[in-house]
Amino acid sequence: MRNMIVFALLLTALAARAADNPTYPNRPIRLVNPFAPGGTVDINARTLAAEVSRQLGGNIVVDNRDGANGIVGTQIVVNAPPDGYTLLHTSTSIAINPSVQRKLPYDTLKDLAPITFVALGGGYVVVSYPGFAARSMKDVIELAKNTARPVAYSTAGIGNSTHLVTEMFSSAAGISMTHVPYKGVAPALNAVLAGEVQLMFIPPTSAVQHIQSGRVRALAYTGKTRWSVLPDVPTVSESGLPGFNKDAGWNLWLAPAKTPPAIIARLQQEAHKALQMPQVREVFVKGGYDPLGNTPEEARAFLAAEIRLYGDIVRKIGLKPE
Repeated sequence: MRNMIVFALLLTALAARAADNPTYPNRPIRLVNPFAPGGTVDINARTLAAEVSRQLGGNIVVDNRDGANGIVGTQIVVNAPPDGYTLLHTSTSIAINPSVQRKLPYDTLKDLAPITFVALGGGYVVVSYPGFAARSMKDVIELAKNTARPVAYSTAGIGNSTHLVTEMFSSAAGISMTHVPYKGVAPALNAVLAGEVQLMFIPPTSAVQHIQSGRVRALAYTGKTRWSVLPDVPTVSESGLPGFNKDAGWNLWLAPAKTPPAIIARLQQEAHKALQMPQVREVFVKGGYDPLGNTPEEARAFLAAEIRLYGDIVRKIGLKPE
C-alpha cells in the first residue's frame, strides 16, 4: 500500500513538472467536442484551440464525438488518462443532463475537473423556415394554439439547452409545440432550412449567416436587450411574451478528474490569454458570447451552481427524466 502511495505521488510530481516544462505538450492534445461539427460549440472550440495551440507551440486537435446530448463525448474524457492530453470543450448541456437523464454513466462534479469557463452567451435567436406564417413570437403563440396544425421545432437533442429554452418559452406562453430532436445544432438548423420543422431557438453564431442571406427568418432574440449584430430583430419580450428572456448558456473546458493541478493551471492560463486576443474575441463577440477564462476554482463553483439552477428549471417546467 505504501509503495502504491509513493508511486502515485511520483506520477503527480512528474505531471506537474511536465506542465511547467516548456516542452509541454510533447504530443497533440485531444479536445473532445461532444456535439456535431458546425454548431456554435464547434466554432468556439476550434477558434480557441487554434490560438492555444499557437501559444503552446503544440497542436490541439478538436475531436467531434456527438451523441446523447453530449454524454458520449463526455464519457470519453472521463475515462481518459488524467495527463492533460484529453480535454473537453462542452456547453450548458453538461449542467442540464443530471436533471433530464435517469442515470448518467459518470458523476459530473466528481469525475471531471473544471479548467475554465470559456464564455457566456447573451441569448438565443428564434429562427423559422421562410414559408412559416409567423412573423413574430405573438404569431407563433397564436399558431401553436391550433392543435389541428401543430407547430414543430427542432433542437440539438433531448435535454439540450436549445430544448430547454424552447420548453421554457412554451410553458410561459401556455402553448405546446412538437419537439423534433437532432444530434447537434447543425442538423437541427438544417431541418429548419429544409422546412422539416417550423422553427428553432438557436445560439446566434450558427444562424447569423443564414439570417443575413435570407435562408431563415429571425423572429426574435431571447436576451434582455437586442443583439447588436442583428439590431432590427426584437427581443421575445418585445415580440409577444413580455418579461421572457433567457441567456444562451456557456462553454466550458474540463479535464479528467485527478489531472494534476499544475496542468489544470497551465491550461487555464493559456485559455485565458487566448481569450484576450482580438481575433479570438471577435469570433466570440460576433457570435453573441462574452469571453471569460476564469480560474478553475471559480469554474467549479459556477458549474455546481448551474447544475442546481437547471435542476430547478427542469422541475418547474415539468420535464421528465428519460
